[in-house]
Amino acid sequence: MSEHRYPPRERRRPAFLTALAITAGYALVELAGGFWTGSLALLGDAGHMFSDALALGLAAVAAHLALRPAGRRHSYGWARAEVIGALVNSMLMLAVVLALVVESVARLQAPRPVAAAEMMLIAFVGMLMNGTVAWILGRSELTLNVRAALLHVMGDLVSSFAALVAGAVILATGWLPIDSILSLVIAGLILVSTFKLLRDTLHVLMEGVPPALELSSIGQSLAQVPGVVSVHDLHVWSIAPDKVALSAHVELDDLQRWPAILAAAGALLHERYGIGHITLQPEVRSAPGASRTATSVIRLQRRNSGPESGIS
Repeated sequence: MSEHRYPPRERRRPAFLTALAITAGYALVELAGGFWTGSLALLGDAGHMFSDALALGLAAVAAHLALRPAGRRHSYGWARAEVIGALVNSMLMLAVVLALVVESVARLQAPRPVAAAEMMLIAFVGMLMNGTVAWILGRSELTLNVRAALLHVMGDLVSSFAALVAGAVILATGWLPIDSILSLVIAGLILVSTFKLLRDTLHVLMEGVPPALELSSIGQSLAQVPGVVSVHDLHVWSIAPDKVALSAHVELDDLQRWPAILAAAGALLHERYGIGHITLQPEVRSAPGASRTATSVIRLQRRNSGPESGIS
């Protein structure tokens, strides 16, 4: 049985608070501008930005919790706090998209006058603000949590661009439906990205095999370690997208060779597959009814600045 003495995982903390201040401040500007100009695109963008502010706040809290070390009640630490934060933000984004679609359809049925010039000015400034926030977040570690927050911001960036285009069309032709039509197009694009993020988030929560890894390949590699007879009950999952765990039963002929086999298997899994938390249970091949198992502990230090990898 291994002891939990792993140090807290060090990460670059995304500049959520700076992005939050910029987003919340300009959301108020766009909200006022949307009512002033009568632009649905601006009102939708303001709604997105308020949801972004909430998303950034949730992401900041989740990122802080994720740094907590393992303890008696949370043996893996709080790494999945960021995954849960991404899930909440994804659901929030779906709600925003639904509200935008409903309002867009209503506006198509009953178009309202729009102050196109003012709408373009506010949308242009909004693009600058959203671009700045996207740049700040893009420099951070792209965990699911950051991806979720960035999705909100990129949605607003594209919405601001749509508002700018809609304003130009209305100013040139007076065709009001373009505002709602572009809002629907942007809602569709955001919806696709949100579903992709939601899929990745649920995959982690369902403890699925990480997309970059192939379970059969890992099993075959383990079975080829000298001294290993067979491998079964192999499980690979993500504690968080950047923290992969593995457990398996390893059958061998001679238990005395286990320390060498364990070291070789651990090095293989870490170096070839990037798996950091490894639990292997040896099973000694013997006569029927007399099988023996044993548990050993060894620790490998990760090559990067991450935590110590446990191999049991």
